[in-house]
Amino acid sequence: MQHSASSLLNRLLARGKFRHIQVLLRLAELGSVQRAADAIGMTQSSVTQTLAYLEDLLQIRLFERHARGVRPTPACTDLLPVARQLMLGMADGAELITARQNQGQGLVRLLGSASAINGVLVAALPGFCDRHPQIQVQLAEAEGEDQLLAMARGEVDLVVCRKPPAIPEGWQFHALREDRFVIVARAGHALVGGAPVQPADLACQTWLLLPAGVAGRWRFDALAEAHFPHPPPIYPVVTRALPMLWSLLRSRDLLALLPVNLVQPLLDTGELEVLPFGEPVPIDPIGVLQPASGMGAASQALADFLRSRRDPD
Repeated sequence: MQHSASSLLNRLLARGKFRHIQVLLRLAELGSVQRAADAIGMTQSSVTQTLAYLEDLLQIRLFERHARGVRPTPACTDLLPVARQLMLGMADGAELITARQNQGQGLVRLLGSASAINGVLVAALPGFCDRHPQIQVQLAEAEGEDQLLAMARGEVDLVVCRKPPAIPEGWQFHALREDRFVIVARAGHALVGGAPVQPADLACQTWLLLPAGVAGRWRFDALAEAHFPHPPPIYPVVTRALPMLWSLLRSRDLLALLPVNLVQPLLDTGELEVLPFGEPVPIDPIGVLQPASGMGAASQALADFLRSRRDPD
């Protein structure tokens, strides 16, 4: 018998439990009733009964049984993203309640791009926490479309990022720090510390590249086409993973074209140096995206703190 979405929703609200979502996710992740039971702290029979109850509630089969365990059906696969969002929401709720119970002043769900974290938050966030120790900040990293998706879903309170091409409706952007592309190398590189480098010098060096489609890669391709007399050697690892980028740049004689905010912590420690070449190439600034209205006190405090530290005009 088929039911409307409304009637199914009413059944779930009346008879569904958070434990059902946990069992569904663990079974899908582990592929075994016994392993799921061990991970959750239930007996195998309890997991089997919970799954049977959930399948009866939804009136659809969620897992196919086979000799080595279970595998999700197409219907289950469709439900998994929703189930994960529910569990993430529960975890956020638990953090909020715990923060309040510990005499806290609230919680801020903060999302930052890699450049924003390295160029702004690494320096600013510890100072905010020293001033507001009762505000808990949950920081996660995301770029571009993932930031916009989190905002649309209401999963984030503030976003520190590069200025987007279009500001989402109901949000406003406040610039904090200007940015530009720079050529960097480790402190011991032969081109560091001397006179301004020439295009021929750069074309003879080995370059560490970002993946195609990233702004830094477009800028490098334009630089090489406009100034280099011949294509330069390219290091065989192409990545935007920061631990790998930093390890390679610190340990090998490589050059890279990167936003200055992205490499700021390593410039501050002297592990990397900027090579003097041509005029600076500016890019969109780093700033804070915040709701235009309806912000909580904790989020407002963090936004105000970040804006108080913005670069002078």
